[in-house]
Amino acid sequence: MVIKSIHIKKHFVLCISLLTLIIFLVSAIIFYFSKKPSTAITVNSENEDDFIKWVDFTVPCSVLKRTSELDINSHNNNEAITYNWIELLAYLACIYGGNFKNYKSSDLDKIVENLKSGKTMEDLTSTLTFYDYYLEAYSAVLSGFIGNYAIETTDDNGNTYYESHYGLKAFSPIAKNYYFTHYKDFGNSRSYGFRRTHLGNDLMGSIGTPIIAVESGIVEQLGWNQYGGWRVGIRSFDGKRYYYYAHLRKDHPYVEGLEKGDTIKAGDVIGYLGMTGYSIKENVNNINVAHLHFGMQLIFDESQVDSPNEIWIDVYEIVEFLKANTSEVYLSNEETKDYSRKYDIMDETIGDR
Repeated sequence: MVIKSIHIKKHFVLCISLLTLIIFLVSAIIFYFSKKPSTAITVNSENEDDFIKWVDFTVPCSVLKRTSELDINSHNNNEAITYNWIELLAYLACIYGGNFKNYKSSDLDKIVENLKSGKTMEDLTSTLTFYDYYLEAYSAVLSGFIGNYAIETTDDNGNTYYESHYGLKAFSPIAKNYYFTHYKDFGNSRSYGFRRTHLGNDLMGSIGTPIIAVESGIVEQLGWNQYGGWRVGIRSFDGKRYYYYAHLRKDHPYVEGLEKGDTIKAGDVIGYLGMTGYSIKENVNNINVAHLHFGMQLIFDESQVDSPNEIWIDVYEIVEFLKANTSEVYLSNEETKDYSRKYDIMDETIGDR
């Protein structure tokens, strides 16, 4: 009986050990995948198709605002430690697996405290497996938004001059003093032509509202599209962002003289809000509500252009964020009823273009 009891105890201990090992392995797997990004990514390799295939951008406006303020204020105040808002966001994305519903301001405070204590971003991210992915992905989204620029300014005597700044140099797609509303509609169902998802954000406003170039770039597409009506597509200078502005006004969709291949400055008037689209026939108002369809496509490789591999992100929070910087316009041509920006901008990214 004693021998039998010893065998039972051995089996019991073995079972407990195995169970403990299983629990440990399951916990480790859960922890690992909880830290993985919620997006599909590529693993570094020597293959020619080693580029990002998908980005799910979920950063709230409040977080964009706070990280951008840390970046801008630290540079303008010549602080000993300057911050890069995209690096801060990439770090936070690693913590949350890309899901910013888990965001806590204390997490950002901790990063700032660590950087102030002398640690570098390289130190803080050395063990974060997906930091490089998020840094590249978020840089593709936001790299043209903050930097050095000079804005035309008027003094008390009415003289104009250019004042240098470091800060937000991307603009709201709706001109200053023009009202609009929008809601989270990215991914909603659309049925015209075929069932598909909505790959942008609809900004409801009045017909004729001046539409503004969010970022400087090159006009890559211009003309009629049966889904988007009169539309403009502008590619950022670094090639990473393609801005899509659709459903522009019937009869006079674009600002006078706009042509494919033109260089556009952030803040320029490019067209006017309307209701065109949903028709093979050009210049038809088949949209029920006047609005601007605004979208952003990310391009990491040219094979992603005009293909099933296109990457479109939800820009709702970006539109909210850009409300902080609107371009003031005025009626510049009574005959054509065209508007122009009131204050010009000089941007280092434009250069001699």
